[in-house]
Amino acid sequence: MFGNFLIGLREGLEASLVVCILVAYLVKTGNRRQLPPLWAGVGLAVGLSLAFGALLQFGSSTLTFQAKEALGGTLSILSVALVTWMVFWMRRTARHLKSELQTKLDAALAVGTGALVVTSFFAVGREGLETSLFIWTAVQATNDGIRPLVGAVLGLATSAVLGWLFYKGALRINLAKFFRWTGAMLVAVAAGVLAYGIHDLQEADLLPGLRRLAFDISTTIPPDSWYGTLLKGIFNFQPDPTVLQVIVWALYVIPVMGLFLAPERTRKAPRPQKAATPTHAG
Repeated sequence: MFGNFLIGLREGLEASLVVCILVAYLVKTGNRRQLPPLWAGVGLAVGLSLAFGALLQFGSSTLTFQAKEALGGTLSILSVALVTWMVFWMRRTARHLKSELQTKLDAALAVGTGALVVTSFFAVGREGLETSLFIWTAVQATNDGIRPLVGAVLGLATSAVLGWLFYKGALRINLAKFFRWTGAMLVAVAAGVLAYGIHDLQEADLLPGLRRLAFDISTTIPPDSWYGTLLKGIFNFQPDPTVLQVIVWALYVIPVMGLFLAPERTRKAPRPQKAATPTHAG
């Protein structure tokens, strides 16, 4: 549940910040009349995200067990790739997000109402589709359709409240640190989703090694215990993973976490070259 709360909070806050920047810029530049098209684009993006989630849920329910496992494993890997790209993208562009959005909004205002709807739709829709896909794969991994959804809804609701407080100027936090540490936690959550996706592909007979376990600590950490449920809900922990799951988990989490937490390199300005002093022949 906490893992899905984190997903909803992180992705929802990104979308909330985008909307806050767009709304504030329209208000400050005297374009308040353009707010309805902006909200129309946001509404379309939310509707598309919900429809995408419903399609994943109801579409997969008609598949055979093997096909469902193959679909779940493939989408788990895809969602991990999208989330990994997202956390690195936000780490790189968070400082310039406001200016980039304002530039796009200026271009949309110059074109017309339709362009404004499209701009807000794409600005919010990407986060919405990523959220739907990642939450669906996380729900499949936990085999519990209630608590993960409750966690995701609570995360999205919290992000909406935080976004409103940001807009009103009542809340100020260090966004760089917030996205850095929530991004690191999302990498850990994504590693568990990836491992579970590998298990799904093994159950679909698309990958070998389903019966070759790396270890089995089910007696120490029973899956139905409160701490086993907690670990599974947050990190998709499995007490009896296969060797391939452990290898893929380690190959993902070690380099990705290291790269994400590494300090960003700042380019040094080139030093001005000293003018050559003329030499006099003796």
